[in-house]
Amino acid sequence: MELGLRGKKLLVTGGTRGIGRGIVLAAARAGADVLTCYRQESEYVESLRRELKEAGGDHHVIRADIGEIAEVDRLVEEAGNRYGRLDGVVNNAGTITHIPFAELPADEWARVIDTNLTASYRVIQQALPLLGPGGSVVNIGSRGAAAGIPLRAHYTAAKAAVIGLTRSLSKELGGKGIRVNVVAPGVIETEAFADMPAERAEGLRATYSQKTALARLGTVEELAAPVLFLLSDLSAYVTGETINVDGGI
Repeated sequence: MELGLRGKKLLVTGGTRGIGRGIVLAAARAGADVLTCYRQESEYVESLRRELKEAGGDHHVIRADIGEIAEVDRLVEEAGNRYGRLDGVVNNAGTITHIPFAELPADEWARVIDTNLTASYRVIQQALPLLGPGGSVVNIGSRGAAAGIPLRAHYTAAKAAVIGLTRSLSKELGGKGIRVNVVAPGVIETEAFADMPAERAEGLRATYSQKTALARLGTVEELAAPVLFLLSDLSAYVTGETINVDGGI
């Protein structure tokens, strides 16, 4: 069964590393044209450009800090200038820190909320003129939003709010034929595991493998698959939902 993404125009925030990178590459290989962004220059940016070139299509990797409203507006404007329309938006970019709540500074609370929640509000709002009937918005949430995670009150609060935002927008935008859903990952093994000491990486794999029904961590490809499903017309009657991709944690 074909996803039918060929020729669709997509905006994916935070697409050079981790889950976002997996979504961008999977969508490009499925035939979609993808515009994504990054905050800082790195080898990941250049390697993504190379892989997208190999995949073929009209892809763009541009610099934008989605923690800043003006940068979000510029990003969406760039997508409109490049494509003229959008068929799908994936709000993936995010940030996380681990700080005891009693010590959590107000500016760090604001930074994490702005990056994980406010940016999604602004991306969707500014993208509305580019989205038509059949358009799909996928917000990347977190399984932690339901579980609650110590030292991450700011992050967990933002991801829980993303679910509320999604539910409200699904009802407000449904009459226009625009769907809005959440994909909530559990523990996904990204390149970050390769960057940490081997002993710590193995310890995390062992710990989370014991906590999941499937007894292993997820892969970025396994997370990208349901995102592509929600971007496709195969999910034309799915909106306002949260799909947990967590191996049964």
